[in-house]
Amino acid sequence: MQLANLLCIPTLSDAWSDNDHILLHACFHLLLDCVENEQLLTSRDWALEEAQQAKQEIETLAHWWKERLRLEKQAQLDPIWTKGQFERDNQMLVRLIQVRQYLWT
Repeated sequence: MQLANLLCIPTLSDAWSDNDHILLHACFHLLLDCVENEQLLTSRDWALEEAQQAKQEIETLAHWWKERLRLEKQAQLDPIWTKGQFERDNQMLVRLIQVRQYLWT
């Protein structure tokens, strides 16, 4: 049973995480959940040009997040110490917020 007021973020360990890191992982976890589990990209009509642009952006963001997680897991990326990573994460988070209105199925 999934409760609406609880969010399990499987990309975070049980160790302490700062809120800025949790926020990033929570937002992108919700994106991937919507894309992969709710079948966002195939369960609605994307015919309008504006919606097509949003769909493309959602696909780009999901791909970026998966690759970022892969690099972090392989210790090729550190969210704090990799030069420019915090800024890049912020840019992608802003892009996600800009397509938030399309994250429904």
